[in-house]
Amino acid sequence: MDKDYRQGIIYGLSAYCLWGVLPVYWKLLQQVPALEILANRFIWSAVFVFFLLLLTGRFRNFLSETAAVFSTVRTGAAMLAAAVTISFNWGIFIWAVEAGRIVESSMGYYINPLVSVLFGMLFLRERLDKLQWTAVIFAAIGISVMLIKNGSLPWISVSLALTFAFYGLLKKIIPVSAMTSIMLETLLIMPVAGGYLYYLSTTGSCAYQSGDLLTILVLVGAGAVTATPLLLFTGCAKLLPLKIVGFMQYLSPTISLFLGIFVYNEAFTSTHMLSFGCIWLGLVFFTWSQVKLK
Repeated sequence: MDKDYRQGIIYGLSAYCLWGVLPVYWKLLQQVPALEILANRFIWSAVFVFFLLLLTGRFRNFLSETAAVFSTVRTGAAMLAAAVTISFNWGIFIWAVEAGRIVESSMGYYINPLVSVLFGMLFLRERLDKLQWTAVIFAAIGISVMLIKNGSLPWISVSLALTFAFYGLLKKIIPVSAMTSIMLETLLIMPVAGGYLYYLSTTGSCAYQSGDLLTILVLVGAGAVTATPLLLFTGCAKLLPLKIVGFMQYLSPTISLFLGIFVYNEAFTSTHMLSFGCIWLGLVFFTWSQVKLK
């Protein structure tokens, strides 16, 4: 096996496994409100990436890429929209984990590749072949099963899939490195996040005032937990063919699904099985279409 290929596999597996076990990390903060965790995630991600930029000698590159992003209204607005979109995605996911709805959140990340394909058709004028259309239809059937059987839309799944697909679409407009992207997104949201934490501190309800040492350390560690898998994924994407990366992307929702069912004892009913079954079948068609293209 080629050295770069082997290294890419290690990077990819590490990234997707870390994303898959992320619910375990947020469960450690069960006593902290989701919005407060989200605010800390932005602040400490910015701090972590800032030091990475300095240590790796990429700060000048960050400055030049930042200047390029904000040199036009189009890319500047896209970066702001990306920051807002990912804040909704992160916030919904953290809330879902705390609310004991990991199974539903995992469904969202199974659906996400199919929503991305649909967005490509709607916004980038990409054409879908028969296999891709079949995949999208099966995903729609899977969501419909939950809607009909439970009488409500699986809004967590749909919201996570839509926000992450839209985030990916926006990133196509912004030609920057992963590290610059994380830094800018977190910096743009930091004033709001910092203001919210300041407000909590004035009411005496901030975790830094009432939490124990472990809680504070886990909050601070949110920056490393956020940035590390993304940087590993960037390394993986550079070293591996896209079809291999495509296969690996289903690892993280699978890990999360198993955690929800077997570790946190969330319900997995016959309705879930039928709905997930349709989505999984759609992913088989989608993966087949990707393999045929390569």
